[in-house]
Amino acid sequence: MLNPTRALAWSDAPAVDALTVTALGDLLDLDPAPEFLLLGTGTGLRQPPRAMVRALEARGIGVEAMDSRAAARAWGVLRAEERWIVAALLPL
Repeated sequence: MLNPTRALAWSDAPAVDALTVTALGDLLDLDPAPEFLLLGTGTGLRQPPRAMVRALEARGIGVEAMDSRAAARAWGVLRAEERWIVAALLPL
């Protein structure tokens, strides 16, 4: 898990189908809130649970799901643009 100020191990990462906002721990606790969550879903693109996406959107945080390799590349590009984002990358 990444935010603009730190990187954290996600040792208890659930399967994509079981993701919840709670599973992200304090990743989203930034001021100001992140623009969106880059969600790396492992070796292939899988959609996160709709309930999780709705819960994040209710907080004004978008969700961009992609395979974890693409998410890692996108992180570098978006942070180089100084975008205020967070990332949760599931293992390959």
